[in-house]
Amino acid sequence: MKFVIVGFGRVGTRTANLLATEGHDVVVVEQDPERAQRARDEGHEVVEGDGEDERVLQRAGLEDADAFGALTSDLNVNFTACMIANGHGARTVLRIDEDYREDIYHKYAADVDEVIYPERMGAAGAKTALLGGDFNVLADLTESLVATTIDIPEGSSVVGRRVVELDVPDGARLYAHGRQREPMTIPLPQTEIEAGDRVALVAEHHAVETFREMLHA
Repeated sequence: MKFVIVGFGRVGTRTANLLATEGHDVVVVEQDPERAQRARDEGHEVVEGDGEDERVLQRAGLEDADAFGALTSDLNVNFTACMIANGHGARTVLRIDEDYREDIYHKYAADVDEVIYPERMGAAGAKTALLGGDFNVLADLTESLVATTIDIPEGSSVVGRRVVELDVPDGARLYAHGRQREPMTIPLPQTEIEAGDRVALVAEHHAVETFREMLHA
């Protein structure tokens, strides 16, 4: 898969490196010359320029990107970049920063596919460590796994089947289900799948693609 990552700071660096390690094509968009050079030194393809400039994003290959991550520390840059990416059909991921509030989340969540807030995730790790848990175990685990939601399209072969009957790839776990515009919950044994439903899966990235292909068959 091809990913365009805007911003090679602490979040963008980690994300780009993980994706590249798993064999994906990654293009980094970075305005700061020193960070851009660091991205090149780490083996990434780099386009220098402003992430809010559509021409820059097009040079990065936005037209054929599978997903787009706006991961700078500037919310305005991230939102503008995601709105541009939306017009090109890429899956969009927007980073918000430590000024996270529920109203900010809802303001932007409707316009992108996912909103992430690394500071909140870091706080969860700190709490785990303070309570005596080993957060490194979880970190090592989640680097090799993907947690994602997948929409059930019209005409899917699984429509009409019960959620608990779905065949998931080895090593994957389906843990939640939801109707359109409804909260996701643990599926009950009798819950049948309808077109437009969503299911949540935890799996290695290759297993996610296998499951997605099955749903679209």
